[in-house]
Amino acid sequence: MTAASWVRPASRVLVIDPQQRVLLLGSRGPAAQLGQPVRFWYTPGGGVEDGEDLRTAAVRELAEELGLLVDPAALEGPVWLRRHVWPWGETVVDSRETYFALRDVVHTVDPSGRTDEELADDQPHRWWSVAELTASTESFAPRSLAGSLVEVLAGPWAGPPRIVD
Repeated sequence: MTAASWVRPASRVLVIDPQQRVLLLGSRGPAAQLGQPVRFWYTPGGGVEDGEDLRTAAVRELAEELGLLVDPAALEGPVWLRRHVWPWGETVVDSRETYFALRDVVHTVDPSGRTDEELADDQPHRWWSVAELTASTESFAPRSLAGSLVEVLAGPWAGPPRIVD
């Protein structure tokens, strides 16, 4: 039996605080049990819904996942593009991710807008410096997050988006 395939456009955001740290969410994986270790850390964001453009999707995801309300014009970029193919249950997801940057964010995360699935996964969050990312043995998405983030932090982004892995 062949798994179903789904091409999923997605918007993600590098949420950067005044100390040049990036906010990441921790995934415990599908059907995680409370307290399970984090499998990998990733940026806020998610799938683009029908009728949405990339910026609108990014802003919606920030509101849902973080309780952070922003104007789409505040998003810088796109700064990165990433294609990630991965299994999710019986489906192979071909995620086409567009990353934006949001700078100088001072915010306390409010997860109350997350979906039931996201809430059940008990996703932690954490602000990470480049030094912490570089020194960590944790897994990150994208894998090149620490090295690629340095160029974004030098900001503001002026060029075309970079391909990241």
